[in-house]
This record gives sequence, structure tokens and C-alpha cells, in this order.
Amino acid sequence: MSHQVFINQPTLFSKLLIANRGEIACRIIATAQRLGIKCVAVYSAADTNARHVKMADEAFYLGPAPAPESYLNSQRILTIAQQANVQAIHPGYGFLSENAPFALACAKQGLIFIGPSADAITTMGSKSAAKTMMATADVPLVPGYHGNAQDEQTLKHHSQKVGYPQLLKAVYGGGGKGMRVVYHADEFCQALAATKREAMASFGNDDMLIERYLTKTRHVEIQYLATPWQLYYLSQRDVDHVAIKNTGRSPCSGITKARKLPWVTPQWRQPTPSIIRALGR
Repeated sequence: MSHQVFINQPTLFSKLLIANRGEIACRIIATAQRLGIKCVAVYSAADTNARHVKMADEAFYLGPAPAPESYLNSQRILTIAQQANVQAIHPGYGFLSENAPFALACAKQGLIFIGPSADAITTMGSKSAAKTMMATADVPLVPGYHGNAQDEQTLKHHSQKVGYPQLLKAVYGGGGKGMRVVYHADEFCQALAATKREAMASFGNDDMLIERYLTKTRHVEIQYLATPWQLYYLSQRDVDHVAIKNTGRSPCSGITKARKLPWVTPQWRQPTPSIIRALGR
């Protein structure tokens, strides 16, 4: 695995707000405090006694338990950031981590957003935009629909064109949320309504895409780390699924010098660096 260690680099900030909850918030707090960075937690009514609240140096109440009133309430989080006098916000994953307007709002408030740029989020945080970019780069895609038209009639029309089984997927989703398998046409409308509700509650956006559902697959991710100066290839990651990602192994088992899987070609292991760098700008 390629890696680089930075020694004696100046700390860019001394106080950090973690705009998340649960395990991810705990991990961020533990790491930041180990680096001498003070941590500010936020919490909903359901998380008053949560571990991340107790671990943090300071904690602020967000609002009621529903995510739109708490962890998705970007304006409230920005207000707390100002009150707590933090210099940076870490969104964790889910919630506001792939929300481009939030990343822009952080920048306008003079805060460091620990994550991709707003432009990169817009392109790759949106699965539809990402698919469009990859199609332009001649990357093979699973058959489906990722257009802008989101009315039920249009989605139903494309559902029938894609065929069954198919996967309904939230455009801004992640972590296994906002996804449902549709096996027959008569299931579509009910599944669409339920998936949209979950997507809106989890991500604040209910746009959908449709993909043909592949039943006998293996999930292998090709990973990169890009900085403004360097691109690092981090080998492959073999992912096990039970609806969501459970376990990741790297390098991917079965891909060796002696035996390379036919669908993991040199082009996939080393895709055009310009595409990766373009996303990181």
C-alpha cells in the first residue's frame, strides 16, 4: 500500500465541531483529542446521554430526535460552531457529509470543512452526476436510469425499461440507506414512496436512480488518495455485503500476480489520473 507520513506539520486548527453522532463521532473525538485538538459535540434529544457527548470537551443541544430537526439542521450546526468558536467542522459520514451547500456555507463562515470540496461533492456525492461523468469517460455502467426528471410517471416508465429485479437507490444516499430491491412491476410505486421517505429523512433529498439489480456479484473497490500534489494508488478493497457494507479487506483476495480476475484489468487498477485529480480540485 502506498502511504506518506507527515512529520512536524503545523496544526491547522485547535478546536473542532463533530456534526455527527454514535461510533463515528467517538472515533473522530478520540483521534482529535490524541492530537491535542479540543472537540465540540452536538446531540439531539435522543442522544443526551450518548457516549460521544460525554467524550467531548463541550457539547451543544441540536434539537428534537428526527434528523431534519437535528443532525441535518445545517443552520443550527453553523450557529453552534460560531458560539463555540471552532475553526473546523468534521461531518463524519452520512447526514451532511455529502451536502455541497453545507460545505459552501462552512467556507463562507470561515470554517474548514473536513471533507471534499463542494465541487467534488456535487460531482461524486450525487450518484447521478458521478454516473454521468463516468459515462463520459467511457467507464462501463450498470444499466439503469439516472436522469434529472424525478416525477413518478417518468421513474415508473424507466423502471419498466430497465427490467427486474432492479434497485431503487437514493441519489445522495450512503451506508445502505435509501435502497430497495424491486422484483416485480407491481411493487414499484410502493417501494418508490418508501425509499423516498427514507432518503429524505436520512439525507434531506429524495431524488432516485434506478439500476438493474445484479444477484451474483463480487464488490471490489479500487481506492485512491489524492492531494493537490500527489495521487496515491491504495490497492483494491474486497467488500462483503449484507444490505450494507460490513467488512472490508485489502488487498482484495484472489487478485495476485499469479491469478488476476479477468474483470480487474490494468486499466481498472490504474485509471486515468487526470479523472481522479479533476475530482480533487
